[in-house]
Amino acid sequence: MRILSLGAGVQSTTLALLMAHGKVEPVDHAIFADTQWEPRAVYDHLSWLRSGNVLPFPVHIVSLGDIRQNILDRRNTGGGRFAAVPWFIINPDGTWGMGRRQCSYEYKLKPIMHKVRDLLGVSRMARIAPGEVEVNIGISLDEAHRMREAEQQYMRNVYPLVDLGMTRTDCLGWLQRNGYPRPPKSSCIGCPFTSDERWLDMKQNRPEEWSDAVEVDRALRLGDARAMNGTEFMHEDRIPLDEVKFDNEKQPDLFGNECLGMCGV
Repeated sequence: MRILSLGAGVQSTTLALLMAHGKVEPVDHAIFADTQWEPRAVYDHLSWLRSGNVLPFPVHIVSLGDIRQNILDRRNTGGGRFAAVPWFIINPDGTWGMGRRQCSYEYKLKPIMHKVRDLLGVSRMARIAPGEVEVNIGISLDEAHRMREAEQQYMRNVYPLVDLGMTRTDCLGWLQRNGYPRPPKSSCIGCPFTSDERWLDMKQNRPEEWSDAVEVDRALRLGDARAMNGTEFMHEDRIPLDEVKFDNEKQPDLFGNECLGMCGV
């Protein structure tokens, strides 16, 4: 079985539409793992992808919970204490740290794995032959450092955009030449890896989403947050989000080795 991990961003949208044009072999299924805290533009774009005759394969939406609510409730998808988001931290001794990044696995990869088993008609514990499932991931050539081998033996990750030598800019050019809308950036509203440029855009142009992010950032330091071993912040400056002075310059890539290649594409 061949699947597409569809994030509904620029690269995975381009890959899906390349399949629709016959430029890349189509998959059997596309799967969108929903954290339930994406910008409205992402959900609107996803609806368009699923409508009419845009794509020649079904798009399934799966979820293991509302990451925003889980952050506020201080729990993760397994019911454990504290959501698995890598917030920026000021430790009790004043040093700076960062939480462990588990959100990509919990809210992206796990629901995709569960849906794959459902599509194969096997139980959660059943053995699947090595390499049985080919996972197409929309990482482009300029982000090739995010490529990873699948952690599950029955999955095999492939990166068609890298094979085609296409960068994100190439993807945008292809979409424009073929008359397609520019996809929005796909990531959670309160993702700590948001660049200053995108924070500023949200503040100026999407005030409801900005207010939402500010509210959740403030909640990180209220109530049960006092039990945390350190003080958490959504922004790398480690001050309340609504006090940050944005310089409109992008942050460096902070995904590092823990990124599973499922976010932001």
